[in-house]
Amino acid sequence: MSRKPRLKGRAARLARLFPARPRQAARTPFVLLVVLLLGGGLIGLLVLNSALSEGSFKMDDLQKDTKNLTDEEQALQRDIDSYSAPDALQRRARELGMVPGGDPAFLDPNGTVKGVPSAAAQRSPAAVRPPEALATLPAFPSAGTAAASPAAASPTAGTTVPEPAASAPGVSPTAATPTTPGR
Repeated sequence: MSRKPRLKGRAARLARLFPARPRQAARTPFVLLVVLLLGGGLIGLLVLNSALSEGSFKMDDLQKDTKNLTDEEQALQRDIDSYSAPDALQRRARELGMVPGGDPAFLDPNGTVKGVPSAAAQRSPAAVRPPEALATLPAFPSAGTAAASPAAASPTAGTTVPEPAASAPGVSPTAATPTTPGR
């Protein structure tokens, strides 16, 4: 005989929902699941920490590069500012043989002339240098060399005009003529 009494009706239906005897859950799969989750979390944190530290090193290197490039940009901007100063432009124009222009005249859209034009100041032919002589001059003399010697301030002082090269046999004279940059 069974120890339990036989249930009828509603009690029998409810009794079917509950197990007859309590089961004990297997502990091994649960322990393995917890160990795997903790191990996976620790490995994930390690990978995340490594990626963040690598990104930090890259960011530090990029900041150093940015600082160096900013310093270089500022130095180049100072050079541009010194070369584009009015007195430097005037000195360089004089070295190239340019003269100040005369008074300008303007044309109205209807064709009338406003102002009285005048010619530019004439320069002596000795001061005008051929293109070969200009090629031997530095593009922009530094401010220290121009102020260091009075001879450097004069556009013709200390410069020599090279003689044209003798043409080699079989070479046309135009081939030995140097061309100016940008043409």
